[in-house]
Amino acid sequence: MTVYFIGAGPGAADLITVRGARTLAACQVCLYAGSLVPRELLAECPPDALLVDTAQLNLDEITDELVRAHEDGHDVARLHSGDPSVFSAVAEQMRRLDAAGVPYEVVPGVPAFAAAAAALKRELTVPTVGQTVILTRIAHRATAMPDGEDLATLGRSSALIVLHLAARYVDRVVEELLPHYGADCPAAVVAMASRPDELILRGSLSGIAEQVKAAGVIRTAVIMVGRTLGAEQFRDSHLYSAERDRHAC
Repeated sequence: MTVYFIGAGPGAADLITVRGARTLAACQVCLYAGSLVPRELLAECPPDALLVDTAQLNLDEITDELVRAHEDGHDVARLHSGDPSVFSAVAEQMRRLDAAGVPYEVVPGVPAFAAAAAALKRELTVPTVGQTVILTRIAHRATAMPDGEDLATLGRSSALIVLHLAARYVDRVVEELLPHYGADCPAAVVAMASRPDELILRGSLSGIAEQVKAAGVIRTAVIMVGRTLGAEQFRDSHLYSAERDRHAC
């Protein structure tokens, strides 16, 4: 049988993909992170499915559940918030399943940064303003950052930067990015993107930390900093230009 790592999306139950919902409905076992995945999504599971909340389980215990379900002849849905390709801790689970000889597939989902951009009504790549998006986090007690991936280094590019898992450390974010982006650089924070309690904060890099602290935002938030967030005067894309030769190969 197969383990399916399914991206549950950023929070709203209807932002799971059609493939994700169909796969979930076909699995007799579902492991989900109760602290992040909306309970409404579990309604997609078969009525008699075994539901396992992994919020309090460690990696060994999660692996045991996946292997046991496989050995019992069940397909398994492993629901992860957002998209499995970014900050999901899926890689270490895949490594364990490889060692155990358990087959798995990945079903992508809507990532949090995409939901945040939608909430802000912003395209993150704007012609002549910014064409690069950096997805990152900062070092704290969980996991150190690799050499060369600290904010002071990444900030030298001045690209639109998106920080996950960093709202609690917003003062550090501002301090490290200010020398590269400037005090007036547009910044935004979206907490609980796509959920009923979604919160949007907009401002400049120099003032965004005070907004975050005043709002009490410490988790489940995305921080964005970059000029594309405030871009208004920019050249139209060549994609739909009347001057483009649409018959050229």
